[in-house]
Amino acid sequence: MSEIPETVSGATRGVVWQSSPPGSIYDHIRVASFSIGPDGLVDQWSRRAVELFGVSAEEARGKDPVEVFMPANLRERGHRRVREILDGKEWTGLVPFRQPGEEQPHGIAEMYVMPSETAHGERTALCIVVDVRALRRIETDLAASQAIFGQSPFGFLLFGTDLTVKRTNRRFATVFGGTTDDHRGRTAYDYLPHAEAERLTAALRTVLETGEAVTDLEIVGAAPGTRDRRHWSINLYRVHSGSGRPVGVAGLGIDVTRRYNAAREAASARRNLALLNEAGARIGTTLDLQATARELLDVAVPGFCDFAAVDLYQGLLTGDEAPPGRWGSATDVGYGAGSGEVRRVAVASAVPDTPVRLGRQRHPGAPAPDVPPSRDGQAAETTTAAPGQTAKGRDSAGRAATGREGAGQGAAAQDRTDNAVAPFAGDACGDPEPIKVGSVHRFPFNSPCAGALRTGRVHTVPGPDGSIVQSTLVVPMVAHDTVVGLAQFSRAMGSEPFGKRDRALAVELAARAAVCIDNARLYRREHERALILQRSLLPPGDPEAAGLDIACRYLPGTVGSEVGGDWFDVIELPGHRTALVIGDVMGRGLRAAVAMGELRTAVRTLAQLDLEPAEVLSHLDETARGLGAPAGAQQSARAHKARGPELAEVYLATCVYAVYDPVTRRCTFANAGHLPPVLVEPGAPARLLDVPPGMPLGVGGEPFEEVTVELPEGALLALYTDGLVESRDHPLDEGLNAFRSALTGPDRPLEDVCDHVLTTLDTGHGEDDIALLMARIQGLPSEAVGDWRLPREPRSVGRARELARAQLTAWELEPLVDTVELLVSELVTNALRYGEGEIRLRLLRERTLVCEVWDAGLVQPRRRRAKDTDEGGRGLQLVGLLSAAWGSRRTPRGKTVWFELALPDGEGSAEPTVDQLLSMF
Repeated sequence: MSEIPETVSGATRGVVWQSSPPGSIYDHIRVASFSIGPDGLVDQWSRRAVELFGVSAEEARGKDPVEVFMPANLRERGHRRVREILDGKEWTGLVPFRQPGEEQPHGIAEMYVMPSETAHGERTALCIVVDVRALRRIETDLAASQAIFGQSPFGFLLFGTDLTVKRTNRRFATVFGGTTDDHRGRTAYDYLPHAEAERLTAALRTVLETGEAVTDLEIVGAAPGTRDRRHWSINLYRVHSGSGRPVGVAGLGIDVTRRYNAAREAASARRNLALLNEAGARIGTTLDLQATARELLDVAVPGFCDFAAVDLYQGLLTGDEAPPGRWGSATDVGYGAGSGEVRRVAVASAVPDTPVRLGRQRHPGAPAPDVPPSRDGQAAETTTAAPGQTAKGRDSAGRAATGREGAGQGAAAQDRTDNAVAPFAGDACGDPEPIKVGSVHRFPFNSPCAGALRTGRVHTVPGPDGSIVQSTLVVPMVAHDTVVGLAQFSRAMGSEPFGKRDRALAVELAARAAVCIDNARLYRREHERALILQRSLLPPGDPEAAGLDIACRYLPGTVGSEVGGDWFDVIELPGHRTALVIGDVMGRGLRAAVAMGELRTAVRTLAQLDLEPAEVLSHLDETARGLGAPAGAQQSARAHKARGPELAEVYLATCVYAVYDPVTRRCTFANAGHLPPVLVEPGAPARLLDVPPGMPLGVGGEPFEEVTVELPEGALLALYTDGLVESRDHPLDEGLNAFRSALTGPDRPLEDVCDHVLTTLDTGHGEDDIALLMARIQGLPSEAVGDWRLPREPRSVGRARELARAQLTAWELEPLVDTVELLVSELVTNALRYGEGEIRLRLLRERTLVCEVWDAGLVQPRRRRAKDTDEGGRGLQLVGLLSAAWGSRRTPRGKTVWFELALPDGEGSAEPTVDQLLSMF
């Protein structure tokens, strides 16, 4: 028994003893009672009647209830009802009542009147009264509760304190079957898998014990009779009686499967976009084909799959010009025995130290094994999505987070060594033997890999029995409708199968890598062509020059950088002089190499004219400005300027042109914006020669200056390009100082000096081309030179023959005496006849014999064919026929006519035949 204080108008009325639990229906209805005696007057008046009517017991006893509480218009009917009740009839009805002293009704009471008798047999009546307003409120609340509970579109159930189901609504019964009464007494284990039921039961206990509600508890299960995984969001809260006593836990379940799928689709799309963004940043950072393949696997593993491998066509790697293959054409990509030759260039695994054996692929006609559905509800099957198809408009698919974590989370072991065995001990394409990185192989003709290469379409291959591989995507790498290779992406058991969105993402990843690989292939082709062109224009081997010991080095930039326009040249000039040239075309690639070739050809042509260095650079500047003109090199500088820069491509280059005379050991320099030469004199530190730099070739408008430097015997002259002394990490001044330090030191062979310079300097690891031309001064000895001045008179011809004969005899060159006497006689005679001033005869002996005849005349000799009737005009024909070479050049004080003969022990020209001699007459 419990005591509940009862209060009326703020005063305690007494104590109600009750055995029923608190919160019963009577606590809400507040039933009042009173009795009517045999005289029709109130005999007893309960305390609840005091609350309901607002009249105390003293005021009510002995009063006629009809006269006191009923309105005047109802009193006659009321007296009749009282008489009938006292006659023994029961009555139930609604009675309007008023407060004493008021005329209008105060409320409506539902009254139940039961006849009774006193101990003396007198008839009385017991009246039970309830306030209709309280009843209507309870009825409304009950109806609303029934409507909300029964008509709710969400599943609703009420668990008791023993965690068994007390009540469910129709929606819950519709999902889980049966009627609402069938679910009474069940527990969570009757609806959910054990693990999920444990979670829900623990949540129910927590809510029941603490009173704290649980919202959005995600429960995964399946409806009875189905295998479809459903996701429900459960909200739990504790239910109390009117007195606050917990009576159970209410649960509201909402099917959020669609929302979950949409969220998973959005998460998958975000992951795919993140992968594509990462692929755009990480794939194609180099122009190396195999490095690009490794970058693709770095992105794919483990973010997209657990194992991956890339095979590229062997012809692509060996520089074959023919396209590796076009999808849809079997003749381009395959042979009768299988696919074309491919090389395994990269593999990756997210599962360390785990050999993966995919086994042989089943025959195409064999039935496909059962494949678990992918997250988009479709089985993993061969797709017919064409290469390059994007994910737009496709259903989402991907891996559940649990599957990806279970397959390869935290696994960072990726096989990257050249001789490593791929994690595929045999591929999804039927080769049971391990495929090593770097090995060349063919895929079987009927394998999915060969089919993907032939058709350019993606194949999804389920993993064989007993393998940890669950499924593999075989994706052709297609760039510009050309198949360049094949990528295989595999997921381990526990991961979700590949779906449509995964296939689209795999195609996109492979396509991006394929484009980068194809770009690298095209770049490599252009790079190799430019390099071949550039090397073909450089001097072959170690060039030789009179009075110079020459060594050179040319290092092209690495594959990651384009070929530059660096070049050097060693040009033999008449009189055993040598032109040393080094230059650098601004810009890179094939364009720079072609421009370099044109400038080098122009330099050689101008050098044959035996012009001064400043003149050579001036003409070369005009040539460079004409290279970019619309009309080509023939376009004049004036017309080029008038057309405007928008119609011409600017070709700029720097160049140093130096002419060395071994007789005088003087070198004349002219510089067009290039780095200054470096001179190392014996016993002295290296220094930069003060040669005015001038403007680069192609700028025009500025003359070039010449500087003549006398070089001591044994001195070292170095010409170089900026790639040797300048890099991203070191400024030019530091590079020049380091270069000078590397050149300064003990005397060593010239080849060793070149090697020492290249190994000592930080050249930026191939960022730019490097050209280095070094020459050690070895002037002609005085005994190798014969020099005489002759007066301008006829007897000088005979004197010249005598001097030449005596000198050749002293040099032990008697076999050349007759030829030299004849040719010297012709040149001196021409000098007397057509020249001016004093005549000078010089013989030079080095690798060949050179004879020079100088005079002050400016008219250059011109070889012509004499007529049969002419008595003269055959002297230069004779010179050209008997000599190895001949020519003339201008000098500051006139001209020089020269001829050259091979030494007797050299490779001289054959003696002229009689017919050749007679042809001159």
